[in-house]
Amino acid sequence: MKNRFLLFGLLALTALTAQAQPGRKAKPQTPATRSPEERLAGIDAQLQPLLADWKAAGFAVSVVYKDKLIWANGYGYRDLDKKLPVTPNTLFAIGSCTKAFTSSLLGVLQKEGKLDYDKPASSYLPALRFQTGDLTGSVTVRDMMCHRTGLPRHDFSWYLTPTTRDSLVQRIQYLEPSAPLRQRWQYNNFMFLAQGVLAEKLTGQSWEALVRERFFAPLGMKNTTTSVVDLARQSDASVGYETVKDSLIRRMDYYNIDGMGPAGSINSSVTEMANWVRTWINGGKFEGKAVLPAAYVPEAMSSQMVIGAGLPTKETPDVFMSNYGFGWFLGSYRGHYRVEHGGNIDGFAASTCFFPSDSIGIVVLSNQNSSPIPGLVRNIVADRLLDLPAFDWSADRKKTVAKAKVAEKLNRTLARKRNPDGSPAKPSHPMADFAGIYSHPGYGTMNVLAKNDSLFIPVSGNRYYLQPVHYDVFEPFETKAGIDTSDHGPLRIQFVMNTAGDVDGVHFYGIEPTLSKPIEFRKGVKAKPLTADAMKKYAGEFSMGEALTVKISANDGMKLTLTVPGQPEYELVSMGSDRFSVKALAGYFVQFANTADSITGLTFEQPNGAFKLTRKTDNAVTEKATTKKP
Repeated sequence: MKNRFLLFGLLALTALTAQAQPGRKAKPQTPATRSPEERLAGIDAQLQPLLADWKAAGFAVSVVYKDKLIWANGYGYRDLDKKLPVTPNTLFAIGSCTKAFTSSLLGVLQKEGKLDYDKPASSYLPALRFQTGDLTGSVTVRDMMCHRTGLPRHDFSWYLTPTTRDSLVQRIQYLEPSAPLRQRWQYNNFMFLAQGVLAEKLTGQSWEALVRERFFAPLGMKNTTTSVVDLARQSDASVGYETVKDSLIRRMDYYNIDGMGPAGSINSSVTEMANWVRTWINGGKFEGKAVLPAAYVPEAMSSQMVIGAGLPTKETPDVFMSNYGFGWFLGSYRGHYRVEHGGNIDGFAASTCFFPSDSIGIVVLSNQNSSPIPGLVRNIVADRLLDLPAFDWSADRKKTVAKAKVAEKLNRTLARKRNPDGSPAKPSHPMADFAGIYSHPGYGTMNVLAKNDSLFIPVSGNRYYLQPVHYDVFEPFETKAGIDTSDHGPLRIQFVMNTAGDVDGVHFYGIEPTLSKPIEFRKGVKAKPLTADAMKKYAGEFSMGEALTVKISANDGMKLTLTVPGQPEYELVSMGSDRFSVKALAGYFVQFANTADSITGLTFEQPNGAFKLTRKTDNAVTEKATTKKP
């Protein structure tokens, strides 16, 4: 699950780590003696080797200077099997580079007087609710635009169980915040989904129609699409790939994220994205016509929220600032103000950036999953255009990757518990006991399957094998091309038991490191259907002396319910063998005592113990049996 679920960088390839290296100093700025086109001379010799160095299929790059596209090129293949080359017009998924389009819609609506950034978002979108009422009434539109609502990513919620936009908005109320409002910057795709839905509610148009009408059409982005369904129909569309075992290039299926579209579903080419960058460089105008409000452009690329300290160091005095605007990351790249956003979705990675003070824009799109190439190409091109000393960014990145792998391998070795004889500590239950459907109100449902003494989870057209780590802790691995357990990720799955010793939940660790507790899925009970007559035998009153009397009702044979004095009515779900779960209470069960096909009592099994009750005499039945006919 490493490559798929660490999308988990999914739509956020920030690339803010591409900084000057220790010992390097900024070259003093001097009047340009060469044109930008001249500075790019011979750059193919630097860019072409990246394909082999990083085992990538292809990428494309475009460069804008002032109000002109001055260079664009494609490298490698958009379809490796068919040997179809990448061109400047090849379409790629741009992932989170979509976010600037979505926030810009709100910029347009603000200018039109349809919204105010600083009013609660729920006043425009009543369906938007948070886990606490104070957040619901306090989170503003501006807070959503710059990732400061207190919610961490929660990407598993929409990625593993995709659904409609309205349903995804409903899930937000079940997602736990990990920081107070406006205290910490935390990337969150749901908040950009909410911006898109808000725009839809205010205008009565779909987000797709809005971005086509407001941006694609005036910018001449004729081939740009908002769904992989449309991407697949294009004649110059790229296929997505991933690199496995550090060397094998494997094709990936398109992943449809239409539900989360406003956060990252646009597909475009470097040529058409160049028009978008030109618009930003020129204060919101494209070929002399206003596309973005003039007041919105400087606000969107101004610091709205601090991401981190971003302090300069002795070794890197020309690298500082780490902030966020409206759909843009902001930083200083070797003394030059840079506005940038990355994108990463199944099979694709992207970077859109511009230097407003230098009137330079760079777009890099690649068909490699979680690829470093967009950031590397962007830096190489920027160094040329800004007339900075050359640096081997690719070699530097490889050193960083190698160090990370060594650290990860060490952590894996230390993390696994073993028995005294060296064997792995075994699970507490047979594999079949872990099987079942688990659910979370904000994450949907997950089906755990047991097959041949192994566990699997079907997810989005793929199936993941759960490898035992120790005890009841497992780690997921992809099975699309066979089970390969060498590519570890951060995710751990721990099955948990109730006091009766039954597996009744799953804790996910590694999804949201900022949360104080794991994401918990509860195991559902597979109901055993009962006939109306079968239900009737359980009906009656049961008591524990004079301390407590409860009532079981058959409710016309439709459902069996439990009534406890002073509490709401509970539905009972049959598990077979006279055993029922209490539907609304996890870990609570009712076991009926059956003697000679007659129910004589029941036992409440709950976390604080087991309590036996005896069935009370049915007076009506007794009277009928003892009264003689006249």
